[in-house]
Amino acid sequence: MKKFVIVLAAGKGTRMKSKSCKVLNKICGKTMVEYVVEAAQATEPDKIVTIVGNGAEEVKKVLAGKSEFVLQKKQLGTGDAVLTAANKLAAENGATLVITGDTPLFTSQTFQKLFDYHQSKGNAATVLTAQAPNPFGYGRIIRDDQDNVLRIVEQKDGTAEELETNEINTGVFCFDNQKLFSALKQVNNHNAQGEYYLTDVLEILRNQGERIGAYKMPDFSESLGVNDRMALAQATKTMQKRINEKHMVNGVTFIDPETAYVDVDVKIGCDTQIEGNVVIKGNAEIGNNCVITSGSRIVDSKIGNNVTVTSSTLEQAEMDDFSDIGPNSHLRPQAIIRKGAHIGNFVEIKNAEIGENSKVGHLTYVGDATLGKDVNVGCGTIFANYDGVKKDHTNVGDHAFIGSGATLVAPVNIADHAFVAADSTITKDVAKYDMAIARGRQVNKPDYWHKLPLSNDPNWK
Repeated sequence: MKKFVIVLAAGKGTRMKSKSCKVLNKICGKTMVEYVVEAAQATEPDKIVTIVGNGAEEVKKVLAGKSEFVLQKKQLGTGDAVLTAANKLAAENGATLVITGDTPLFTSQTFQKLFDYHQSKGNAATVLTAQAPNPFGYGRIIRDDQDNVLRIVEQKDGTAEELETNEINTGVFCFDNQKLFSALKQVNNHNAQGEYYLTDVLEILRNQGERIGAYKMPDFSESLGVNDRMALAQATKTMQKRINEKHMVNGVTFIDPETAYVDVDVKIGCDTQIEGNVVIKGNAEIGNNCVITSGSRIVDSKIGNNVTVTSSTLEQAEMDDFSDIGPNSHLRPQAIIRKGAHIGNFVEIKNAEIGENSKVGHLTYVGDATLGKDVNVGCGTIFANYDGVKKDHTNVGDHAFIGSGATLVAPVNIADHAFVAADSTITKDVAKYDMAIARGRQVNKPDYWHKLPLSNDPNWK
């Protein structure tokens, strides 16, 4: 049996109050429609067609290579949306899964079970249902005395008796493809919304003597449709729980998983410990046996094995094995910390490489620089990389010593084993084994204080 998928992603989602169309809002680092399409892809369908409308070009860009596209010029309802795919699918034989792009929590396993159930029962249509603890707002499944599905009633169109049921339509359907498109031509818009409902196809098929079924999934939480910011937050919480549990199954320790935010594509090695109030986003990779303490934020960065990040921020940075940072330091883009290097507290590093076993202890800015191995950078050092027009580079050789309070004015080269005296401003290269001193000579004036005129005034303080 051939399998096809139609993804409904044309709506704007006015309740989201967003400039972007609804399905492009992100959950744990990925747009909602990407979750839906990737779950569908895992069932290995012959074709995926996404119906686009609002934000069509942005949706196409996000799903490029994963789907074909059809434009719904006017949003006239779900039935009209599916009908726009007729030119691509109406002539095909097989089963078609129809899903909405604002339901990111559905799993590929659920989609596959729906396909299998639909085929095994020989249904013309099968609706995916669930028992809702609070069904308000959902379409209700109406069954006859033999438990057969008669129709789906929307919240605004149902009678008081019909709305008492808590079996709801999740918005996911599986159809015999040709019967679907034949029935869609008979759907009208005689309802409270004045729209063409896809759900009306069920009653049309039933009136034609076709078999209508329902597969009730066990986990209602998968069915959450995101229509506003409250639902977006709820979906994010559910997805985050899944992500963190997956990491824990793979050997990662979370001290407080409810407060650790980890994006879906993040990779974390075994025996790594993540404390509470940690954010790890984008394509971050963290190795084995690491410790990430509370207050840390790691974005699109790569961390090796046995690394400690203490309450610090990393953005597009790298830390090699056995290095450490923090507390309260910041690695900006293109910062590279080599094996065994130590970055202490209140240090900022940008577009710079810190060599193996080098130490940048505290209160220091390193920008546009390359430091060799076993370098010591004293407290309060500034790598002055910008002259107001352009940025220049500073090189510091192996085993060099940079005294506290030094300012290295780029472009400048500090050779291997060179020594820069504390509080020096360095504007010229320093050769190997040389010591550079660039500061005013200290002058002590004997008894200077008592010679000040104001010091003898009793009213002067």
